[in-house]
Amino acid sequence: MTAPDLIVVGDALLDVVADAPALLEGGDARGSVRVRPGGQGANVAAWAASEGLRVRLHGRVGDDGAGRLVREALEERGVETALAVDPEAPTGTLLVLARRGERSMVADRGAAARLEASDLPRTIEAGAVLVSGYLLFDPGSEGAGRAALDRARAGHVAVEASSWPLLEAYGADRFLEATAAATLLLANEREAEVLAGVPGEEAAVKLSARYRIAVVKLGARGAALASADVLLRSPAKEVAAVDPTGAGDAFDAALLATLVRRRSLGRALDHAITTGGWVVSREEAWP
Repeated sequence: MTAPDLIVVGDALLDVVADAPALLEGGDARGSVRVRPGGQGANVAAWAASEGLRVRLHGRVGDDGAGRLVREALEERGVETALAVDPEAPTGTLLVLARRGERSMVADRGAAARLEASDLPRTIEAGAVLVSGYLLFDPGSEGAGRAALDRARAGHVAVEASSWPLLEAYGADRFLEATAAATLLLANEREAEVLAGVPGEEAAVKLSARYRIAVVKLGARGAALASADVLLRSPAKEVAAVDPTGAGDAFDAALLATLVRRRSLGRALDHAITTGGWVVSREEAWP
């Protein structure tokens, strides 16, 4: 059997997005509520499949309607799902509360937090492998996250730092030790600073000495990529911001899709920024 272009190991969740532009008397809110498939792993997989890649997603969902919804949505978009079914825990849920341009998120990872190393194949072989940092930050799934990185056999073994508050709680040194097998780090500016102790582009350069490639997403300022003695910068595209949920995941998918096709680092960075900006300009987090 031919190996996939990309294997993602991460969360498949249900997103509940509540947009409340106005508060009513008594503190009640009036707005819109949307339910959609999500989770960092599922988001990246869906976007990578839209790029034409052969994609497999490893994760864990509950034996419930939410799990079946996420699985079916992924398969409709061409993703091969390798989702273990948890007989006890429900499919994880992410609640996104949006009001006047600000977002708050509440995550219940549910079954995703119980992913085990035994749920994964002994060898994870693909053009590229991406492991979500969320796996490492939860005691129930940390072993699976470490196993995924150790078992990966790919041209690019990527890890997503995922969340700076969780990263701070987990510990920078511990994260660097756990991800020693990775060759590509994806992080936002705050996450990179937690890991490197310096900001922005400096962090990318410093982290590229540990990972073969370090990519730092700088929000409205674009992104930086460092590798060996090369530092690339690409500005963000001007877009009307609607909802940034999932933009970082789309960025990751576009970057990895370009690298798997053996295009240049500069082209990969530009394509990732364009794709991430397109997601910011719309309400839906999936292609």
